[in-house]
Amino acid sequence: MHIPVLLKEVLETLNPKPGEFFIDGTIDGGGHAIAVLERIMPGGKFLGLDWDEAMLKIAKSKITPNPKIFLINANYANMHDILERNNLGKADGLLLDLGFSTEQLENSGRGFSYQKNEPLLLNYSADADITAEKVINSFSEKRVADIIRQYGEERFAGRIAREIVRTRSRKPIKTTVDLVDAVKKSTHKNYERGRLHPAARTFQALRIYVNRELENLEKVLGFLPSVMKKGGRAAVIAFHSLEDRIVKVHLKDLAQKKMADVITKKPIRPSLEEIIGNPRSRSAKLRVVRFV
Repeated sequence: MHIPVLLKEVLETLNPKPGEFFIDGTIDGGGHAIAVLERIMPGGKFLGLDWDEAMLKIAKSKITPNPKIFLINANYANMHDILERNNLGKADGLLLDLGFSTEQLENSGRGFSYQKNEPLLLNYSADADITAEKVINSFSEKRVADIIRQYGEERFAGRIAREIVRTRSRKPIKTTVDLVDAVKKSTHKNYERGRLHPAARTFQALRIYVNRELENLEKVLGFLPSVMKKGGRAAVIAFHSLEDRIVKVHLKDLAQKKMADVITKKPIRPSLEEIIGNPRSRSAKLRVVRFV
């Protein structure tokens, strides 16, 4: 079961009130959304988006239909157009939880977990124009290395790319197990002293690249001032340094332009209690701004 990360802290900083309009740009299984709805309804309005249709269906199964609740299968990078198309106006609150869910890891069948044997896809949307399998089997060694280095911050990127090319010359790399085997052959047995799976950063890099995660994040952060009301609160939960750096820079820029006040001078991290109960929350960082 997917456990919403930093739920108490999200509710405290976003402070949803009765009658307000809130957006959840990454609704996942609906954990944060349900808690927000309890606070803004019955007079409020809510927009929930998810690029993964299966995750949106799970959220829909938990939320009672209401003409003021809009649940749409879409990328949050298209949020501005969706708001205009549905005449929803500007929001009082917005949440972007950039992590992917336990449900996607365990049941997507698209290779998000390097601990399962699944097709090497790594795409959130079924109609994605590229998959991890295509990247791994058709891109040049240099380009594969660049992707793994840039989006995974993997210091063995060159060696991993070399082994991938060597492996695919004999047989296409089609499954998660195929890729994990290639990565393990090119990294030390004592990789990160056992604290991290050898393939973790490679899978992260491919997932980010295939789904254009950083580009989409840049886009949504860029148009936040046009979708948020004066006094509106926007929160972003990032899970790795690449995301968090982008969020930090954008929020700082908003503050320097006197468009928003940064509520979280330092990112809010999960408590030890939460990490023990939900180990996947350990890398989460919550940053929040209030528009002025």
